[in-house]
Amino acid sequence: MIYKVAIAGASGYVGSELLRLIANHPNLELGAVTANNNAGEKLGLFAPHIPQFAERQLVQTTAANLAGHDIVFLALPHGKSAEIASGLGDTKLVIDCGADFRLESASDWEKYYGSKHAGTWSYGLPELVLNSVGRQRDQLSVANRIAVPGCNVTAITLALAPAIGANLIEAQDLVAVLSVGTSGAGKSLKPDLLASEVMGSARAYGVGGSHRHTPEIEQNLRWAGAKAVSVSFTPVLVPMSRGILAVCTARPAPGFSFESLISVYENAYGPERFVQVLPQGQLPTTKAVLGANNAQLSLSYDEHAGRVSIICAIDNLVKGTAGAAIQSMNLSLGLAEESGLTAIGVAP
Repeated sequence: MIYKVAIAGASGYVGSELLRLIANHPNLELGAVTANNNAGEKLGLFAPHIPQFAERQLVQTTAANLAGHDIVFLALPHGKSAEIASGLGDTKLVIDCGADFRLESASDWEKYYGSKHAGTWSYGLPELVLNSVGRQRDQLSVANRIAVPGCNVTAITLALAPAIGANLIEAQDLVAVLSVGTSGAGKSLKPDLLASEVMGSARAYGVGGSHRHTPEIEQNLRWAGAKAVSVSFTPVLVPMSRGILAVCTARPAPGFSFESLISVYENAYGPERFVQVLPQGQLPTTKAVLGANNAQLSLSYDEHAGRVSIICAIDNLVKGTAGAAIQSMNLSLGLAEESGLTAIGVAP
């Protein structure tokens, strides 16, 4: 079966990545592509690497222009999806790549985003291990409104959730420092993202618990089994265009053993096509997952410091956003979960 899809925000980084994946998906046909400031321009100006769509013209982002499609992907700035989604009531499947529907807690949303909470949709992280009730995949198979996780959140959640669920680490002393590529900040003009400011330099942002992904990370780890959770999360902007390397550390819980940690992660991710736990002594790199809907993890234990270390690498635009959207879509539609996706990176 062929499904007709529309993309709101097709001229942005996530929209462009969705276009690339849709072009290679056997069950998808591209319909409307929308933008705001770039409406009227042709897609080839923003996605020249996808020649079959180059002559498509961007139209204004409105519910009317997106209606009439089987699937609508919303690749819009945070706070912009809810209004558009409210006008898509008859659409078979709507997938939001922004933050509007990720959080269960209205108070968390209002604290970190400063506006009224729009509601909560099914969460688009199939591999998330839920406490005693299976995986998030099962909920996605019956969902028609899906919220894709934040890219930083995906890396940290995949890294920590199995250990949290198995009570192998303390959930109230979690530290995550992430090296993040510049595409994670979007295409809007920011002076501190200019090439002259980024190249040859690295800087932290969203420090001191202020990053908006913090409540989403803690929400996911509660779903994984933490009764109370506290995470210190610091992203660091580094001079690469895409990718996330998350270095996550935690105190071991009573009864911890490194052998148990390895066993838990092998059981959690051994069956997964898009998550791999690397052999001991091999560390993840962002280069290895570039262009792939893939996460790679490593496990280690520093006995001297008394810290468990779990490192996760993903491509923020694929497994971190657009690939997760397609993977979740496949599950919702009853298609093969890997349709249109690959775990193979573009570089060795």
